[in-house]
Amino acid sequence: MIHHHRSTASPRRRSLLKLGLALPAALALAHRPATAAAFPSRPITLIVPFPAGGATDTQMRALAVAASRELGQTVIIANRPGAGGTLGPAAMAHSAAPDGYTVSIVVGTLFRYPFLQQVNYDPLKDFTYISCMTAYSYGIVVRQDAPWKTLDELISYARAHPEKVSYGGTGAGGSGRIAIERLSRLANVKFNFIPYKGAAEETTALLGGHIQMVSDAGWGPMIDTGKARLLAVMGDARAKRVPDVPTLTELGYPIVASNPVGIAGPKDMDPKVIAVLQKAFHRAASDPDYNRALENADQPHMLMDSAAYTEYAIRQVAEERKFVAELGLKMQ
Repeated sequence: MIHHHRSTASPRRRSLLKLGLALPAALALAHRPATAAAFPSRPITLIVPFPAGGATDTQMRALAVAASRELGQTVIIANRPGAGGTLGPAAMAHSAAPDGYTVSIVVGTLFRYPFLQQVNYDPLKDFTYISCMTAYSYGIVVRQDAPWKTLDELISYARAHPEKVSYGGTGAGGSGRIAIERLSRLANVKFNFIPYKGAAEETTALLGGHIQMVSDAGWGPMIDTGKARLLAVMGDARAKRVPDVPTLTELGYPIVASNPVGIAGPKDMDPKVIAVLQKAFHRAASDPDYNRALENADQPHMLMDSAAYTEYAIRQVAEERKFVAELGLKMQ
């Protein structure tokens, strides 16, 4: 005969057993990280990969204040300058959790440096592109007392005097240098490039007569003093504050120096967290203080959502690879 053994546990004991099995699961849920729905529940760090006090730092501090209001949490600026603006974002990519609480400003050098020197990051694999915000405005500046009133006059002189015109730009891998090297090829001239750490050094060198030209962003203060003249801008449209100055494209050189400034996080971020940050930063872009900071640096809005910014990054990496190879550039 087959005996069917029934459980000898009492109903009360069975209930306790069930509760005991359920407790670990409940505790695990209680200790899970905050979900995207609760994001953000604490302050957010925004890395600025340039020194405090510069144009980018000033803009992003204003943006951080406005974004803090949108997010209901403080956005804290952390300056991590170095390696042409790539040190901060690269460090974030390797050490920060992809939870949205540490993000970084990124600029065009992030896409270019892998083709100029050894780097410890992959721009297409190590980052989540959250939101593009603005773009640097590049121009070609000479001293007010320079003999050239137009870019054509400067090019004619440079063609007749190879490498006698020295120009400065921020870093050997900067967008200003890339643009002038492309211009040199198209115009069949040879300029002499001298790298500087930033606008202050370049301005001193130009006004002191050590170089004859500057090719960089942040040209506004130089021409505001009346000591320098802007010969051309490198955007796809004329600058609002100097509408009489032509673009390189208008002058017959189809070159646009585009260096968008955006916000990225580490790879593998939650799409819901990305959406929260993207919305907050885009809303913050209408803040009056942030807009004044952009106007002071002659920078336009260039808002892109995460999808568009990611597509831009893919295109930009391909373009930078091509330009660096064509121009034969290496870091000095």
